[in-house]
Amino acid sequence: MRTTAKTLKTLITVASLIGTLGLLPSAANATGASDVADGQKVAFNRKKGNCLACHQIAGGKLAGNIGPPLVAMRARFPDFEALVAQISDATAKNPNSIMPPFGPHEILSKKEIRMIARFIHTL
Repeated sequence: MRTTAKTLKTLITVASLIGTLGLLPSAANATGASDVADGQKVAFNRKKGNCLACHQIAGGKLAGNIGPPLVAMRARFPDFEALVAQISDATAKNPNSIMPPFGPHEILSKKEIRMIARFIHTL
């Protein structure tokens, strides 16, 4: 009897653990989807990111043509952190860049830069 109870308890624990682990990716995706949507709002906001002033972005209206179109971004920036660094301060890699240094000049917060990067990384 005790062995059966222990076995049952172990099976319930394992099942609970597997169920919990199964829910984690969907919860992470929900957070990621929220970050992407919020990032798009900040990127399209003329008082914040204003990315459309210079870049063509899918879903954007009145896009600019000064900067490159933001397409195939995951292929161009396989390392997400490199994209964050580029948005934060493009002049670090290219001192002649006309892209504003959003991070150093505190135009955007670190959180806003990461949200925009999550959005742009999906393009």
